[in-house]
Amino acid sequence: FAASILASRFFIHEDPAYMFNPQRLFYFIEYIPLFFRELIKANIDVAKRSLNPKLPINPGIIKVPTELKSEYGLAMLCDSITLTPGTISLDITEENDKNYIYIHWIDVQSNDPEEAGDMIKGSLESGVRRIWK
Repeated sequence: FAASILASRFFIHEDPAYMFNPQRLFYFIEYIPLFFRELIKANIDVAKRSLNPKLPINPGIIKVPTELKSEYGLAMLCDSITLTPGTISLDITEENDKNYIYIHWIDVQSNDPEEAGDMIKGSLESGVRRIWK
């Protein structure tokens, strides 16, 4: 924890004590069950795919828009996406004042960035947005 606080000024350009706001701490605690629900759903989905003899996958990389602006929020969303099986966050880019996350997805179900983003991010983005307004 101490190393994170000390090193944050080199990597993240926001106040490292930003999380110590009681409201943000409450939203973070509220986010934990939300994340675990998404984690369990993703684990079940990947387990079904891997146990299916036909291995129904359609891997690909998609560019997903996000409304998050905070570097902390973007990092938390990318980490949450990567920790759920079947997805890996590869890169974050900013274009025309909007952030995009490149994600490798085990089963690309839509080529529309908005629709694919809703499928991947689910309720994670709204939970992260509450913490890192």
